[in-house]
Formats: sequence, C-alpha cells, structure tokens
Amino acid sequence: MSFVPATSEIAREAGALLMKYFQQHVKVKVEYKGDVDLVTVADRESETLILERIRARWPSHDVIGEEGARIETGSDYRWYIDPLDGTTNFAHGFPVFCVSMALEYKGKRIAGVVYDPTRDELFSAEQGSGAFLNGEPVQVSKTANLAECLVATGFPSHKRHKNPNIYFYHQITLRTHGVRRAGSAALDLCSVACGRFDGFWEFNLNPWDTAAGVLMVEEAGGRVTDFSGGPFQIASRETLASNGLVHEALLAEFDAIYKGRGLEPLPDPRAFRS
Repeated sequence: MSFVPATSEIAREAGALLMKYFQQHVKVKVEYKGDVDLVTVADRESETLILERIRARWPSHDVIGEEGARIETGSDYRWYIDPLDGTTNFAHGFPVFCVSMALEYKGKRIAGVVYDPTRDELFSAEQGSGAFLNGEPVQVSKTANLAECLVATGFPSHKRHKNPNIYFYHQITLRTHGVRRAGSAALDLCSVACGRFDGFWEFNLNPWDTAAGVLMVEEAGGRVTDFSGGPFQIASRETLASNGLVHEALLAEFDAIYKGRGLEPLPDPRAFRS
C-alpha cells in the first residue's frame, strides 16, 4: 500500500491553507511559546486540518505533531507532522516554509512528504522506492570535494547564546564553497536530496523536523548520521546529511572542531571599522 498519494493530497491542502494566511501575513495573529519560538494561527489550523485528515483516513494510527497533537495508543504506525516548518520565516513574510509529514511503521520510516507551497514543490519518498520532486525522480549531488560544496545549517530560535553552532558554521564556511541558513530544516534536507545542497547539519532538531527529510535524503542516495558517524536516530538531536561522497570529510571536520584542532579564531570586528 502506498501512503504517498493520500499524504500528498493532505500536504497540498494544508499548504493552500498556509498560503491564504501568508498572502495576508500582516493580519496573522502571532503568539509566542517560550522566549522566541513563534506560533501563528496558521500553524494551529494547519495541524488541525492534517490531524483531521489522518484520523479520517487512518483512524488507528498514532500522531506526533509539533503544535501539540498527540495520539499515542501503541499503534505500529506513527505519523510525525510539522504543519508549518519555518514559522519565523512565515511570520515575517519570508517565503521559505513548508508542510512536513512522515510515517513510521514499527519504528522505521516508510513514507514522507514535504510540500513547499510558495514554489508548488512537493517532495515525496517511500522506503525502497526512491525520492521524487513533483513526481520526477531526484538524486543527491555528485560533488566529491568538500571545498566545492554548498552546505546548509540552522540555528535555534531560543538560547542561541548556548548553542555551539556558530563555531561549526565558521569552520565549515572556511572549508566549503559556502553555508546557507534558510530557516527550514525539512526543506534543507530536501535540497540535499535533490542536489541543491551537498550537505546539511543541525543541532537539537525534533522528530517532526527531520522524519520526512531524512527519508528523502536516504532514498535519493545520500547518507544521514549523527555527528560521530553513527546511525541517525529520530530522537538523537544530531543530524548530519550529505550526498555521501563528502560525508567522511564533514565528519572529520566535526571531529576536529570538537577536539579544538585547527580552529580559526573568529575575526575581531574592530579590525573592519572604517
């Protein structure tokens, strides 16, 4: 049984809902959870819509959603849903956000869909069947030299002063063609899957951030691990994805950074004052 067609339909419906709000984003009520994490009316309505559709089609399935949806009955099937990945972008009118849905069966990811409504791009994957963008197969890039790679990362919305990623960002920037930070982990992973990025890493992501995108990368021929090269775990909080060809080089850079080897000092901004 293929879950992708129905999941794609749900993701597109949720994406259309998001776009209605996005086109009038100045009117969207924005709330705050914690210190900085934004929650919008669109977030909540999108999750409600997705939850209703899942319950109607697959009433026995469990669901874990970013905005609080929890159905945990012990089912062999579990959905991870992010109704709006890139909430901060959305709230500020920056058009980089998506709907992300993934399905596990007995702990293994078997289907995933990520829909970018601003570009009408729908990424999909099923275990053992490859990855697709709008129905066309995609593969990871063939870049084998880290210095030629374009990679991506992300930073948390809160407690950024306690996150070490600025050091990783600095070091990896010096050793690649560039690092991008667009604000949607699910879309970053999809960009690795279709060869737009050669790699991606981020600390402390949640299962609904990664479940669909990781499957996309793996089905497109890429590799996903933790920061030590161990198997990716949905709750590991460490995500390193690549085209596979530069994975060992990225792991070596991570190891060097953790051990403090060859670290370039952060530049003193006073030296650049005119």
